[in-house]
Amino acid sequence: MKAQALIFLGAPGAGKGTQAREVSKAFSIPQISTGDILREAVKKQTPLGLAAKAKMEAGDLIPDEVVCGIVEERIGESDCRKGFILDGFPRTLGQAKFVDEMLQRKGRGSPLVVNLRVDEGILLKRLTGRRTCSVCGEIYNVYFNPPQKEGVCDRDGGKLLQRADDNEATIRQRLAAYENETAPLIDYYRSRNLLHDVDGTQGPQPLARELVGFLRTA
Repeated sequence: MKAQALIFLGAPGAGKGTQAREVSKAFSIPQISTGDILREAVKKQTPLGLAAKAKMEAGDLIPDEVVCGIVEERIGESDCRKGFILDGFPRTLGQAKFVDEMLQRKGRGSPLVVNLRVDEGILLKRLTGRRTCSVCGEIYNVYFNPPQKEGVCDRDGGKLLQRADDNEATIRQRLAAYENETAPLIDYYRSRNLLHDVDGTQGPQPLARELVGFLRTA
């Protein structure tokens, strides 16, 4: 894998986090989630973490300069020397241009962007059908991976719960927000020949094999 920076794009439910974890294991490079590093920066009380905490406590959006600064700090750590995966970042064109400038400034070349394509109907089923065991945390899907007995975990008989935000109205809002904010990144990266489209409707394991095989030669 020549590119030192991998970016995963895809709508909610497309499987970005799952595939990023598989690629992270295959290439021994860290998966960097903006949510995780924001929480870590707040916990460590770094200057940028404190700035983010103040915004979060006020219920405000965290400014790009704070998020971008925290991402840059994380990428500067030693485990990112051989490469890294950005999961959930960038979300906007402004953030994408920041990543480009930062990578060039550090002599790390251009990112390779993986776009997981999944039809909206399948995304809705993946998210509205998701159920989680209240005891062990096992995840099911009433459409694609149902339990043997409805509402009951196969492992321990625990009650299966649906997240409050996994309802169709909320999910359609999330998908619309993704289209408005993040989908333009697809055109941006495609115009620069940095985008690799992947059929995200495959099962997690076949998709991981395809991605790792592609990245070994990319």
